[in-house]
Amino acid sequence: MPAPTYLPESKHHLVTELADGLESAALTWLSGYFAGVAQGRQLPRAEPALVPAAVDTSAQKRLTILYGSQTGNAKRVAESLAEQVAASGLDYRLVRADGYATRELKDEHLLYLVISTQGDGEAPDDSLAFVEFLNSRRAPKLPQLQYAVLGLGDSSYPLFCGIAQSIDARLAELGARRLQDTGTADLDIETIAGPWREQAVLQAREVLKKPAAKGASITPLHPKTGKVTRERPFAAELLLNQAITGRGGAKDVRHLELSLEGSHVRYQPGDALGVWPVQSPLLVDRIVSLLGLDADEAVEHQQATRPLREWLSRHRELTVLTRPFLTAHAERSGSGELQALLLPDAQESLKRLLANQQLADILESHPAPWTASELVAALRPISPRMYSIASSQAAVGEEVHLTLANVAYETATGPRWGAASNFLSNLREGERVDVFVEENTRFRLPSDPARDIIMIGPGTGIAPFRAFVQERSAAGATGRNWLFFGNPHFATDFLYQTEWQQALKSGRLHRLDVAFSRDQAEKVYVQHKLKERAAEVYAWIQGGAHVYVCGDANRMARDVQQALLDIAQQEGGMEAAQAKAWLDALAAQGRYARDVY
Repeated sequence: MPAPTYLPESKHHLVTELADGLESAALTWLSGYFAGVAQGRQLPRAEPALVPAAVDTSAQKRLTILYGSQTGNAKRVAESLAEQVAASGLDYRLVRADGYATRELKDEHLLYLVISTQGDGEAPDDSLAFVEFLNSRRAPKLPQLQYAVLGLGDSSYPLFCGIAQSIDARLAELGARRLQDTGTADLDIETIAGPWREQAVLQAREVLKKPAAKGASITPLHPKTGKVTRERPFAAELLLNQAITGRGGAKDVRHLELSLEGSHVRYQPGDALGVWPVQSPLLVDRIVSLLGLDADEAVEHQQATRPLREWLSRHRELTVLTRPFLTAHAERSGSGELQALLLPDAQESLKRLLANQQLADILESHPAPWTASELVAALRPISPRMYSIASSQAAVGEEVHLTLANVAYETATGPRWGAASNFLSNLREGERVDVFVEENTRFRLPSDPARDIIMIGPGTGIAPFRAFVQERSAAGATGRNWLFFGNPHFATDFLYQTEWQQALKSGRLHRLDVAFSRDQAEKVYVQHKLKERAAEVYAWIQGGAHVYVCGDANRMARDVQQALLDIAQQEGGMEAAQAKAWLDALAAQGRYARDVY
């Protein structure tokens, strides 16, 4: 686009560079900033001076809704809160945590935070800098601030909604006034989030001195009829279910292709596909048998009546233990062993139990009586599983592809498996599965097709990078693509090996480094390969490359991050603090992005 006549040619590229990659909220803020600068530079008008009217300071206050999201749930809940606030006629702004200017915190009067917990009590990637600031000595005293925090988490972790609770405590420590208790929403988010939002809007109206608008509704805006959402999924037909690990391998990894024909669903590389699983009939029968219940018994719960079998098959978690259920079962069973695990000093033991045992294990080892209605009420509602999309619509059209690791193992009392991976792995071509797309705006290809990208994805973390390469090839991007991939064995675990070899040959993939950890005496992982190529990796990054990491959050992602910090110190001559600031700056620019789980 040619530069406007009122913008000097020498400045046009600066504006373009500044705007590149910014979201709408940031662009809106910039437009207001520049408008203010312009107004401040205008010459005084030759008109009689006007006496300003008295300013109502309460009217100038606004609500800031700040969110931190790893997979998109907190973003969706924050947007729903913003819709309710807007319907009430309140002045507000909605800001992602990594787009929030922390210097503004001292001037806030009303702040709502919606934040998900990543793993066991940690902040999501987009909130790391905000949380670090809040916990630092630089954080200001906040006597003028009123606030509320809504946490999203997973009660199968001991530190359920841990980051939300720690933020809440820190704000109170800085002198802010809490408007309502921390909301702690489990995977059935709306059970807690809905009432929390309703109360938050009423409190915001009181704080901002805004009476309820006549006829205004604070009911969340509903999606347009026919739009595919989490609540209104699309029944996608399975086109292909193919094993992509070799015979004799320890893992069963599959490539699935689903039809989106007729759905009007669009997705971008980096997005996730939500899948609503159905529990295994074998597992449902096992649980019903252990409790001596009738699978056909009609159970009424929350204004819905269904047979117990249907509740357990489609509406309740059976393969994931949660602390609330464990607490209830410990009381019913009278088990001292279970009660001891729930004590504050037993967190590590509790973490191991929640990670390694399922509902059937607990019912078998610690028997207790449950009626059908009590069981349905106590179990957590089933939640969709999110899978990084392994395809680009530019390449596959009305299809979506997944890379799926089938989780299955044997215990002393029988087989155990993951609910969604077992369901998907056993789907036959022609059968259907309910799906929807979850956007991941923080994991996007660079807008400049000439930028290089470095992709680090061991195991099924390779999925989005298959989509990245497809998309870049279809778009004719001129930037180079470098992939780091790892798995235990070359012979059985080199996922999409033929595709990557063809991509290298055709020039769609420019570099490929692989780490097969068990093919030699000393284990080799992707972080080792990064450090082996330290000089080139650093040169690519300093030349403008974007770095992407996908896969395990607990070990791999941390090890890769440390490798990048080591590379900055080794190749850039940085001290540890400088290396951290360098990597933080890359993340703030959108040039270091992670999709970890």
